[in-house]
Amino acid sequence: MPDGDPDTPPRPDNVTAGHVTMVTLGVANLERATKFYEAIGFQCSAASQPGISFMISSTIVVGLFPIDELSKDAAIDVGTPGHGAVAIAQNRHSEADVDSAMTQAERAGAKITKSAQKVFWGGYSGYFADLDGHLWEVAYNPFAELDNNGRMNLPGPPTTASDS
Repeated sequence: MPDGDPDTPPRPDNVTAGHVTMVTLGVANLERATKFYEAIGFQCSAASQPGISFMISSTIVVGLFPIDELSKDAAIDVGTPGHGAVAIAQNRHSEADVDSAMTQAERAGAKITKSAQKVFWGGYSGYFADLDGHLWEVAYNPFAELDNNGRMNLPGPPTTASDS
């Protein structure tokens, strides 16, 4: 379909107009990490290869890549897994969903770093570290509804008087 066709989604013209489609995590043991992510509800894609696993959900792909290979690919020493100042968030439909996800992660071998609880911003969340130390937040945000696919529905940018 040509550009401009109403059935063709618009293409972003710059990187800020794009969206995150995949997060790649450096892992110490690919097989172990793949099994962990399957145990917490991700599916391993048939596109996975011996050196990388693509774990799919309804909203994002998590790539699992051996840490030494990630360092080579990025041409930088990325250090040891799980020690960056990043938390990957998974939003849920209710507090009970958060509790269930945290229990599932712990049973799969995750370390609970903060038990799920009511938080200062008015929601409910907890944190766990996966087998390589990557930090995940599991949250219920009553101010951001999720659609049927689990995607967050947030308002667009605020309008100003000059926008009218």
